[in-house]
Amino acid sequence: MGERAPEECTSMSDVRDEIDRLDRALVDLLAQRFGYVERAWQIKLGEKIAGNVPWRNQDVVDKVRARAQERGVPPDLVEALWRQMIGWFIQYEERKLDESNKTAQNLEPKE
Repeated sequence: MGERAPEECTSMSDVRDEIDRLDRALVDLLAQRFGYVERAWQIKLGEKIAGNVPWRNQDVVDKVRARAQERGVPPDLVEALWRQMIGWFIQYEERKLDESNKTAQNLEPKE
Protein backbone atom coordinates (compact mmCIF):
# COMPACT_ATOMS: atom_id res chain seq x y z
CA MET A 1 0.00 0.00 0.00
CA GLY A 2 1.47 3.34 -1.05
CA GLU A 3 1.45 6.69 0.64
CA ARG A 4 -1.60 8.85 -0.05
CA ALA A 5 -1.89 12.60 0.23
CA PRO A 6 -4.80 13.77 2.40
CA GLU A 7 -6.82 14.86 -0.63
CA GLU A 8 -6.39 11.37 -2.17
CA CYS A 9 -8.15 9.71 0.79
CA THR A 10 -11.72 8.85 -0.14
CA SER A 11 -12.81 7.11 3.06
CA MET A 12 -12.19 7.17 6.79
CA SER A 13 -10.40 3.85 6.34
CA ASP A 14 -7.93 5.57 3.98
CA VAL A 15 -7.43 8.41 6.47
CA ARG A 16 -6.91 5.98 9.36
CA ASP A 17 -4.41 3.93 7.34
CA GLU A 18 -2.38 7.05 6.60
CA ILE A 19 -2.52 8.24 10.22
CA ASP A 20 -1.35 4.78 11.34
CA ARG A 21 1.51 4.95 8.80
CA LEU A 22 2.54 8.37 10.09
CA ASP A 23 2.29 7.23 13.71
CA ARG A 24 4.71 4.39 12.95
CA ALA A 25 7.10 6.85 11.30
CA LEU A 26 6.83 9.26 14.25
CA VAL A 27 7.64 6.48 16.73
CA ASP A 28 10.63 5.52 14.58
CA LEU A 29 11.83 9.14 14.65
CA LEU A 30 11.28 9.33 18.42
CA ALA A 31 13.38 6.19 18.79
CA GLN A 32 16.18 7.90 16.89
CA ARG A 33 15.84 11.04 19.00
CA PHE A 34 15.88 8.93 22.16
CA GLY A 35 19.19 7.42 21.03
CA TYR A 36 20.71 10.91 20.90
CA VAL A 37 19.28 11.77 24.30
CA GLU A 38 20.77 8.55 25.64
CA ARG A 39 24.16 9.60 24.29
CA ALA A 40 23.71 13.17 25.54
CA TRP A 41 23.43 12.20 29.22
CA GLN A 42 26.54 10.04 28.88
CA ILE A 43 28.50 12.98 27.43
CA LYS A 44 27.02 15.35 30.02
CA LEU A 45 28.16 12.98 32.77
CA GLY A 46 31.74 13.06 31.53
CA GLU A 47 31.74 16.81 30.98
CA LYS A 48 29.86 17.58 34.24
CA ILE A 49 26.99 19.30 32.41
CA ALA A 50 23.52 19.51 33.96
CA GLY A 51 20.64 17.57 32.45
CA ASN A 52 18.57 20.73 32.05
CA VAL A 53 20.11 23.37 29.81
CA PRO A 54 17.44 26.11 29.60
CA TRP A 55 18.98 28.09 26.72
CA ARG A 56 19.12 24.91 24.62
CA ASN A 57 15.51 24.02 25.48
CA GLN A 58 14.37 27.44 24.26
CA ASP A 59 16.53 27.16 21.14
CA VAL A 60 14.85 23.85 20.26
CA VAL A 61 11.38 25.31 20.85
CA ASP A 62 12.17 28.37 18.71
CA LYS A 63 13.39 26.15 15.86
CA VAL A 64 10.38 23.82 15.89
CA ARG A 65 7.97 26.75 16.09
CA ALA A 66 9.62 28.28 13.02
CA ARG A 67 9.48 24.95 11.18
CA ALA A 68 5.83 24.53 12.10
CA GLN A 69 5.06 27.99 10.76
CA GLU A 70 6.84 27.14 7.48
CA ARG A 71 4.85 23.90 7.16
CA GLY A 72 1.44 25.37 8.02
CA VAL A 73 1.16 23.60 11.37
CA PRO A 74 -0.04 25.60 14.40
CA PRO A 75 3.18 26.65 16.22
CA ASP A 76 1.38 26.53 19.58
CA LEU A 77 0.55 22.85 19.00
CA VAL A 78 4.14 22.02 18.11
CA GLU A 79 5.50 23.99 21.06
CA ALA A 80 3.17 22.20 23.48
CA LEU A 81 4.21 18.79 22.14
CA TRP A 82 7.91 19.66 22.22
CA ARG A 83 7.82 21.15 25.71
CA GLN A 84 6.19 17.93 26.94
CA MET A 85 8.80 15.83 25.16
CA ILE A 86 11.70 18.02 26.30
CA GLY A 87 10.43 17.86 29.89
CA TRP A 88 10.29 14.07 29.78
CA PHE A 89 13.78 13.82 28.29
CA ILE A 90 15.20 16.23 30.89
CA GLN A 91 13.73 14.13 33.70
CA TYR A 92 15.18 11.02 32.07
CA GLU A 93 18.64 12.59 31.70
CA GLU A 94 18.64 13.90 35.25
CA ARG A 95 17.65 10.48 36.59
CA LYS A 96 20.40 8.77 34.59
CA LEU A 97 22.97 11.38 35.67
CA ASP A 98 21.93 11.02 39.31
CA GLU A 99 22.08 7.21 39.16
CA SER A 100 25.50 7.31 37.49
CA ASN A 101 26.89 9.82 39.99
CA LYS A 102 25.63 7.71 42.91
CA THR A 103 27.20 4.60 41.39
CA ALA A 104 30.50 6.43 40.87
CA GLN A 105 30.46 7.69 44.47
CA ASN A 106 29.94 4.14 45.74
CA LEU A 107 32.93 2.97 43.71
CA GLU A 108 35.29 5.61 45.11
CA PRO A 109 37.73 4.30 47.73
CA LYS A 110 36.74 5.16 51.30
CA GLU A 111 39.32 6.95 53.39
